[in-house]
Order: sequence, then C-alpha cells, then structure tokens
Amino acid sequence: MDAGRESRWEKDAMTVEIVFALVTAAVLAGAVFAVTSARPLAFDLSGSASKGVLTGGALAGAAAGVWRLVRVLYRFDVERRKGR
Repeated sequence: MDAGRESRWEKDAMTVEIVFALVTAAVLAGAVFAVTSARPLAFDLSGSASKGVLTGGALAGAAAGVWRLVRVLYRFDVERRKGR
C-alpha cells in the first residue's frame, strides 16, 4: 500500500524526538557553560583569563550540545530502522 512512505505516527514520533533532542542539547550546553563560567566568579579571575575561561566554556557547551543532539537522533534512527 504505502511501501516506502512513513505513516503519520512515524512522522509524529520523529518530530517529538527532534524536539526532545534539541531541548536536551540546549539544557546540557547551558549547564556545561554555567559550570565552566562559575570558575571565573569563584576564583575572582579578571581580564584575559576570565575571557579565556568563558570562551572555553562556550566552546565546551556547544560541543556537549552538538554531541547530545547527534547521539539522540542517531539512536532514534537506529531504533527506527530496527522497527521498534
């Protein structure tokens, strides 16, 4: 009948999984950035040291967010292809 086409349920499941991946990636990125940006405040860093730690925190947060996004979507695709 609809060989090769996705059902409405599959499309809805995919949409939910994408939103879940985006939200959890944003939360993880924010948490990593918050933890790393707390160091300049706790140790009273200033100037270029503070800027370097904040830049590193932003990069670490972005990397953690992208890792989470890719991991969730990849896992969903593997499960979908198995037919679960």
